[in-house]
Amino acid sequence: MFLFQLYRVNSRFLNSVGIRNYSAPVNIKKTVFISQSKDIFTNLAFEDWMYKNWNFNNHHVLLMWQSDPCVVIGRHQNPFLEANIGELKNITKCGVSLARRNSGGGTVFHDHGNLNLSFLTTHENYNRRYNLEVISRAVSKEYGLNIEINKREDLVIGDYKVSGTASKLGRPNAYHHCTLLVNVNKEDLSCSLKKTNLNINTNATKSVRSKIMNLSEKIENISVENLMKTIGIEYMRTPAFQGKNKSIYANSPQGFKYVDPSEEQFPGISHSLELFTSWKWIHGKTPKFVIKYSIPLFPSFDCTSSDECIATLTVENGIICEIGLMLPHILNDLNIKNTVESVLQQSIFSLDTFCVIKEILDESVKNQVSVIT
Repeated sequence: MFLFQLYRVNSRFLNSVGIRNYSAPVNIKKTVFISQSKDIFTNLAFEDWMYKNWNFNNHHVLLMWQSDPCVVIGRHQNPFLEANIGELKNITKCGVSLARRNSGGGTVFHDHGNLNLSFLTTHENYNRRYNLEVISRAVSKEYGLNIEINKREDLVIGDYKVSGTASKLGRPNAYHHCTLLVNVNKEDLSCSLKKTNLNINTNATKSVRSKIMNLSEKIENISVENLMKTIGIEYMRTPAFQGKNKSIYANSPQGFKYVDPSEEQFPGISHSLELFTSWKWIHGKTPKFVIKYSIPLFPSFDCTSSDECIATLTVENGIICEIGLMLPHILNDLNIKNTVESVLQQSIFSLDTFCVIKEILDESVKNQVSVIT
């Protein structure tokens, strides 16, 4: 049985806020789920479970949650281009997790000052702008702050972005999820998303950097908890959108349900959780890329300034599958390429890969210098 608290929104309340009754043949139930977990992987797994198992034909859902500090990349992104991979564990007291979601779009940072919202419907009833209007309208009614929806369908205040948005469109179900910056730690966000200077060539989706703003910069004493209630009520009292006829039908509010996602309550969720926490998903789903290193030679080696070592690695599914080396002519007979391939071919790519190649080169050069002298 769910751990829940139910807020009923009756017809008298709907009439009081100007929502008229619709004499439509379909009456859509609407429920707001609030996850009590702050683990990003658990919440992504719960969202995935809902997407795969819930029947949204006559029952739409808004899922909301908060996350412990984490960077969440899109399904088709390269984490080495999007996140400060080498420093994530040092940014907060408990570190910053790296997660990959199952939708497209760009990279976002979560912490307890960020509200995550996922609108789940059938594909036919998917409407991103309609969902964003619920958020914008709720904030305007509660706090008197005007949040606009720009051409990219992001929520903005002037030139500043307050929400990132993405979606998963399948058959028969779909979801649109977004973040809402309430009082995120901007310093942690900036450090977590700091780009590493890597020479990578890829077709992976790249994030579009934007100026951001917390709602707390415009609204004093705003809280994520109150926003959940405010947006949840606005969602339930807003008539359901029906995509096929572009109509607005009556809805039957089912209230708020506070849940702690578990295998006992949602059989099969453990399989999704295992996937989202796996290396195979987080790194192994990285689109194919080619990375090039220019490697300085061991200082004792006598070479001209035009001599350089260039290593080119092709990485597919997170695994180094091809290695190319361009060496100064004097090193061509040292069997360096075979040594590098024997160590790195079919191994997992990481930020330490550069150091491994450099160590092999330095050791080879040392040995060559010893032979010459």
